[in-house]
Amino acid sequence: MVILVVVINTLISLILLCVAWRVWQLKQEIGKIADRFTHYERCSHAVLYTAPEKISAAQQNIYHLRQGNQRLEEQIQQVRQIVSLLFLGRQVWRRSFPRLGSTNGKKTITKLE
Repeated sequence: MVILVVVINTLISLILLCVAWRVWQLKQEIGKIADRFTHYERCSHAVLYTAPEKISAAQQNIYHLRQGNQRLEEQIQQVRQIVSLLFLGRQVWRRSFPRLGSTNGKKTITKLE
């Protein structure tokens, strides 16, 4: 009977030793994972620490570009209006003075460069 108890205790001890070994391995793996997370956190902090300043600078650059773009759009609109007025003046001139633009009843074609 004593031998049976010793054998059972030995088996239980071996099982518990295996469990302890697995727990120790698990602890090592969890430690490695924690170290990786710490490293990732440091790297992301280094990148994201300057992000608000960079975003603000980018927003200011976009604002200035939009302001410049708006001025250019106004200038383009003015040039379009001037060109439209020139074409309108040309049409009025041709209608008002049809003989000045032709010779011997033939129309001359003029190139605009």
